[in-house]
Amino acid sequence: MTDSQRWFTTFILLGVTGLIYLLAPVLTPFLIAALIAYLFNPWVDKLTSWKLPRVLSVAVVFLVIIAVVFFLFFLIIPILEKQVVIFVKRIPDINLWLTNVVWPWVDKHFHIKDQIDLNQLKIFLLEHINTGGSILTKTWAMASRSGTAIIEFVTGLVLIPVLSFYLLCDWPRIIQSIKQLLPRRSEKKLVQLVKDCGEVLAAFFRGQLLVMLALGSLYGIGLWAIGLDVGLLIGLMAGLLNIVPYLGFISGLILATIASLVQFHSWIHLIWVLGVFVVGSLTEGFVLTPWFVGDRVGLHPLIVIFAILAFGRLFGFVGVLLAVPVSAVSMVFLRHFHGRYLKSRYYNREKIEK
Repeated sequence: MTDSQRWFTTFILLGVTGLIYLLAPVLTPFLIAALIAYLFNPWVDKLTSWKLPRVLSVAVVFLVIIAVVFFLFFLIIPILEKQVVIFVKRIPDINLWLTNVVWPWVDKHFHIKDQIDLNQLKIFLLEHINTGGSILTKTWAMASRSGTAIIEFVTGLVLIPVLSFYLLCDWPRIIQSIKQLLPRRSEKKLVQLVKDCGEVLAAFFRGQLLVMLALGSLYGIGLWAIGLDVGLLIGLMAGLLNIVPYLGFISGLILATIASLVQFHSWIHLIWVLGVFVVGSLTEGFVLTPWFVGDRVGLHPLIVIFAILAFGRLFGFVGVLLAVPVSAVSMVFLRHFHGRYLKSRYYNREKIEK
């Protein structure tokens, strides 16, 4: 590649990056629609392999998605709403438990009564809760006054399913068009790399979503079965937080322990709570993750935790969401370059010299 070609390539990349940055609000619905199409394209391909027309296959997949969404709204949302109401009613009991049980125990063992004033701590928390409420109120008022933002939001919600439908219908042609743009010499290698990345991403997104839903249901049903009033709410929260390794287990166990002590005022129920989370954790490790995800992502838990912390530090909440898929794709490229390195003359130089 000559210097002029390098400058031209750099200029094109910078121009495309700047254009994406400027058009980010417009491109967001297209990116979400592309992600939906990417995730559900295997379902459409499966239906088309049964001799169904592609448009009809896409329509069937969309009907399934809509049915699931309606199921969540009309069945699960009312249940969660009742759980939240029960939790709010339990707040005075939690306050009494903290005041009469937890705080005396902490003071007895750590002697911090002279260092921290409980009443001042309560006033501090109430002031910040009120401040948080006022911030939310102001934010909502600002959003309500901004008609343009609301219109853009509603338009994006309407556009996403429409764009997803068209992308799913034309997905094979889009992929073929992209393949034709690749350099002929590198086409096979690039296609294989993209295919490997696609398998890893699909395994992560679809597998992790199924693991979260199954684990949340298992936790929720288990806590509800032992009589915990807010068991379903805590279980589903623990399942959703399981996107970060061990975070769902730890946070769910802590919340369920507090809820159990407040409701039953007995330590014996903690054995049942611990049993629910131990069974759930073992089921995840030996059944759910091998079944839904398998070894296709291929990331060690330590790498996942480091990636989440590092990406969260660098890019905030969005970084936490992107940490695992980006790391998984990076591992695909590292394996590719590792394979090329093992076949290179540099690595095999000693063998060649011998």
